[in-house]
Amino acid sequence: MIEPKQILAEAEEKMQAAVMYLDDALSHIRAGKASPKILDVVSVDYYGQMTPLANVSTITTPDARTLQIQPWERNMLSVIERALINSNIGLAPNNNGECIRLILPPLTEERRRDLAKQCKGEAENAKMSIRNARRDAIEMLKKQQKEGLPEDAEKDAENEAQKLHDKYVKLIDEVYAKKEREIMTV
Repeated sequence: MIEPKQILAEAEEKMQAAVMYLDDALSHIRAGKASPKILDVVSVDYYGQMTPLANVSTITTPDARTLQIQPWERNMLSVIERALINSNIGLAPNNNGECIRLILPPLTEERRRDLAKQCKGEAENAKMSIRNARRDAIEMLKKQQKEGLPEDAEKDAENEAQKLHDKYVKLIDEVYAKKEREIMTV
């Protein structure tokens, strides 16, 4: 028989993973400020091997609207530029022979709303994962009750699962609200 604490620990682990996934997903959404995370999706052909851009160059943010990519090897400039053009990040690279600059245009109000809506969708997906983790834990607890777990222990564990659910949903709401504020701030 599996202990209720173990079931709850597994559920909490899944809930934490949902929050971490949301945090990562939201960090890739551009909020009007330059962030090297925007370029995590870009891979370049590095001697026949597709390699993340961050593994072949240094990516910095000289100011709030500019990303600067300094390749470690000068011959990689054109390869990186081609990869940026072919990626779906929507930014045009400026190659000055030394480094590549990406200038982020200011977001329009409509684009800000679209990004906020996209963030809300990501937050809803994370909440769904948390609800699924709670549901799975409760189902496991009910199975354990049929195998001999006392009913009051099962009910206490169910209440504990609900508390975990509420805690992580609140955390997701906070993460989403922070990102929405960041996007909507001009």
